[in-house]
Amino acid sequence: MTKINPDFEEKEKILKGLDMVYEKLLAFKKGKNSELVVWRNNQIVRIKPDDIK
Repeated sequence: MTKINPDFEEKEKILKGLDMVYEKLLAFKKGKNSELVVWRNNQIVRIKPDDIK
């Protein structure tokens, strides 16, 4: 029986939590009809609510 590295388990929990927060953020922005502002290719990009997947 092998044990999984505790750091790996913690990393997986953190990543799963970040995914959940991201999904909630997208739903919130769409619900409020608000633009999502992100950083892409060294530029600030505004994404309209209708373009959020």
